[in-house]
Amino acid sequence: MTERGRVRGNDYRVLAPDEHFTPRLTVSVVIPAYGGQDKLDLVLAALARQTYPAGLTEIIVVDNGSSPPLRLPEGTAARLLVCDRPGRASARNAGLAQAKGEVIHWLDSDVVLTPGAIEAHMRWHHAAPYLVVTGYLRFTGAELPAELPDDLEAAFEPAEPHAWIVDLVERTDGLTDNPQRPFSLHVGGATSVNARLVEAAGPMDEDLILGQDTEMGYRLGQAGAVFVPEPAARAYHLGPTMRMRDKQPIDRVSHAFVADRIPAYRWLRGHPGRQWKVPYVTVVVDGTRGYDDVRATVDAVLAGTVPDVSVLLTGPWSTLDRDRRAPLRDPDLELVLVHGHYLHEGRVRLAGTADVDPAVPFVLHLPAGWIPGEDTLARLLDLARDDGLGLVNVLLNESAEGVVAARLERASAFARARIVVTAGEDLDDVVDEVSGVAWVEGETYGFSTGSSTGLSTGFSTGAAVPLGRRGAYRARVEAQAEADRLAKEAERLRAQVAKWREEAGRWRKSTVELRREVGALRRQLAAANRAQQGLRTLVSTTMKRALRKRLRG
Repeated sequence: MTERGRVRGNDYRVLAPDEHFTPRLTVSVVIPAYGGQDKLDLVLAALARQTYPAGLTEIIVVDNGSSPPLRLPEGTAARLLVCDRPGRASARNAGLAQAKGEVIHWLDSDVVLTPGAIEAHMRWHHAAPYLVVTGYLRFTGAELPAELPDDLEAAFEPAEPHAWIVDLVERTDGLTDNPQRPFSLHVGGATSVNARLVEAAGPMDEDLILGQDTEMGYRLGQAGAVFVPEPAARAYHLGPTMRMRDKQPIDRVSHAFVADRIPAYRWLRGHPGRQWKVPYVTVVVDGTRGYDDVRATVDAVLAGTVPDVSVLLTGPWSTLDRDRRAPLRDPDLELVLVHGHYLHEGRVRLAGTADVDPAVPFVLHLPAGWIPGEDTLARLLDLARDDGLGLVNVLLNESAEGVVAARLERASAFARARIVVTAGEDLDDVVDEVSGVAWVEGETYGFSTGSSTGLSTGFSTGAAVPLGRRGAYRARVEAQAEADRLAKEAERLRAQVAKWREEAGRWRKSTVELRREVGALRRQLAAANRAQQGLRTLVSTTMKRALRKRLRG
C-alpha cells in the first residue's frame, strides 16, 4: 500500500493496480432476489463463467419472500438463504451476516456479469484495502434467452448505458477531480466493497424505503473509502430499473428520508430551523471549563449562520450530585450550571467523552471561552470543502503556556488516515497526505475571547501546547500565511499577464487593421497618381495637337 502511494482525495490513479496480479482475496457475491427465477438462472450461469478463481468466490442468494420459493439450478456452487423481512436492504443484510469473503460484491438478481467482471473488481481490491468499486451497467430490453449465450454482446445489444453514472464519471475526470459526492457511485447492482469498510460503516439502513445504496455509500465514504469506477467490469441489466421507469416519484420518496441521513445533500436542507438526524458539523467543547466561558462559546456557535450544527459538551455529567441545601457552595456549581442550562437544548448533547457520530462529516474542536463570529463556522467549512482539506488548524492565541488552537476535522479524511497510518507516524501528517492540512489565524476568521480563562484552555482537547512546540506551530501558521500570500500574488500576476496578453492581442489586431488601411490608402494613392499622370498626358497631348493645328493654319 505504501509502495503504491496513498490516495489523496479520491484520485485512485496512484494505486495503479497490476493487471497480472496473483488472486489471493476471497469475495462473497450477495444476491438479494424476489421472484424472477428465469433471470436468476442467467445471473448464476454468468457467475459460473467468471475468470476469478471459483475457489476464492462465495455466492449467496437471499430469497426475500418469493412465491413460489426460488431454487438453485442443479450444480450451482451457491448457498440459498431465506429472509422473511421484506425489502432489499433486509435481504442484503441477511446475506452480509453470512458472508465470509474479504470483499463483498453486491449483485442484483437481474444483472448478468461479463466473464472478466469480478476479476476487474478484485484487481483493485488487491491494490488497497479501502476501495469501493462499481462496474459499468448496460440496460437491455432483449428477450431473455432460455440459456446464457456464449456471446453476451450479440444477445443483449443494443443496450442503453447507465447514463447517470457515465455522466458523473465524465464530469469529474473519472471521480478523481475532487468530487463533492463520490459516494453517489455506490449502486447495489454491481458494486464491490472491502469487507472491513462494511464492518466500519455498518449494514444497510433497513428503515429507509428507498435510497439505501446511496446512504450506505455515504457511510462508506465516512469510513475512509475511495470510490473507483471500473469500465472493464461490464454487466447487463435485464430490463430497465425502477428508477428509470419512475424517476420523479422515486426521488420524491427517497429525498424525504435521505435528507435526514446524508448531510452532503445540502440542497435538501434548505429550512433554516430544522434539525437533522446527522448534522453537517458537530462542535466539541469541554464543558468543565466554567459556565461563563462554555456558555459564551456554545451560544455563539448556535447563533451563527450555520443552522445545521450540533454541540457536544463533554464532562462528568452522570456523576453530578447537586447540593440542594447550599447550592452556592456546591463544589460542582459550574458543572451544574452548564448541565442545567443545556439539558433541554435539542442541538446540544451532554456526554462523558468526545465520541462524535461517525456519519457527521465535520467536527470542530473548540476551546471554551473562544467566541466564533456569526460567519466564522461557515467560512471554515467553505475553506475545508472548497480545498478538499482534511484538517484546518485555527491559531487562536500564543502565551507563555503555549499555543491555543481550534481544529476543524473532516471525519472521512481521518478515517482514511487511520487505515493507512503506520507505527510511529503522526496522524495529522497522514491526513495531510491523503487530504491536506491548513493553518489559519483565528482573528482572520472572526474568533474573539470572552474572558482570560479562554486563553489557556489549550490545544484541541483542553491542555495547552508545550512551550517548546510553540515555535513550530507559529512557523506552520506563518508558512501557511506566506504560501497563501504567494498564491494570491501568483494569481494576481497571472491575471496581469492575461490582461497584458489580451491588450497585446488587441494591439496586434489594431496593427493588422491599420496595415490594411495603409495598404488601401497606398493603393488609392497609386490609382490617383496614375489618374493624374493620365490626365497630364491627355492635357499635354491635347495642347500639342492644338498648337500644331494653329501652326498649320
